[in-house]
Amino acid sequence: MAKKIVGYLKLQVPAGSATPSPPIGPALGQRGLNIMEFCKAFNAQTQDIEKGAPCPTVITYYSDKSFTFEVKTAPVSFFLKKAAKIQKGATAPGKGTVGKVSRDQVREIAEAKMKDLNANDIDAAMLMVEGSARSMGLEVTE
Repeated sequence: MAKKIVGYLKLQVPAGSATPSPPIGPALGQRGLNIMEFCKAFNAQTQDIEKGAPCPTVITYYSDKSFTFEVKTAPVSFFLKKAAKIQKGATAPGKGTVGKVSRDQVREIAEAKMKDLNANDIDAAMLMVEGSARSMGLEVTE
């Protein structure tokens, strides 16, 4: 018989550095889940991803206190900041630019994020990434 799903928990955890300290420990602890088991499994699964990259994670927990988790790719903003070599986006989007990204970089980001984006093809995914770039104050060049 299938396990009964109690709920879902969404966390954004840095790749390869899950620890039982906040926010992970309290979030899992109050649901009665094994914190160290999650930390070890998460760190093992994300060891090939750039250390410190934010990884959105969806944890499904069951009535018998077991859990499964799915690690998604880092947010588009993380990839855009890395490509443009900036620390943060514009404080007032639309008022000026803080950096530039090329169409080739946008295509690379769209290909990396394709499985997590709601797009039918790479061109639609590129438009989504370009929109995110503009909202961060980045200019998309040819």
